[in-house]
Amino acid sequence: MRTNLYMVRHAESPFEFGKEKSRGLSEEGMTAARRVASIFSTIEVHYIASSSYTRAIQTVQPLAEQANIPVIEYDELIERPIKGLDTKAPWDVLLEAIRRSFEDKDYALEGGESTRQAQQRAIPVIEKLLEEQKGNNIVLGTHGNIMTIIMNYYNEAYGFEFWEQMSMPDIYKLTFDGNKLENVERLWA
Repeated sequence: MRTNLYMVRHAESPFEFGKEKSRGLSEEGMTAARRVASIFSTIEVHYIASSSYTRAIQTVQPLAEQANIPVIEYDELIERPIKGLDTKAPWDVLLEAIRRSFEDKDYALEGGESTRQAQQRAIPVIEKLLEEQKGNNIVLGTHGNIMTIIMNYYNEAYGFEFWEQMSMPDIYKLTFDGNKLENVERLWA
């Protein structure tokens, strides 16, 4: 029995230092969130999960209203903490740390979270959803880094280069047979 997991990377959200959890979408991001909902207008959505961060929830909220189902929040699906964002490290240092974290799953800047640690908190939620929603269409409001980390768990071809080319928002349909990833298709254009 096939289950579809639609990973929806959040729309544009202006960076605000110290407001990782609470920063919301920009005007452009809110418009894009409505477009996300329109993409699902012909897809029956059975369950909507999201990171507990405001920007991820706001991106799938118009879809939840359209489908008349709630957004269920999971703290385990928040973006990966990258040490350095809180100290305003140079972008090239952060970018190199992200790249390296996909090559070495145990690597993180001091005080940050490695790819393996992020997978250990997020994958049990994904596995639970795949079991409980078997045969259904699940939408997940997420972030670029944790989305790539989740996809990387099921197929290591998804790594730094994939993360780097994603847009905000972005939508990928992952088709599972049980908990085995069979196919990935991009829906956002």
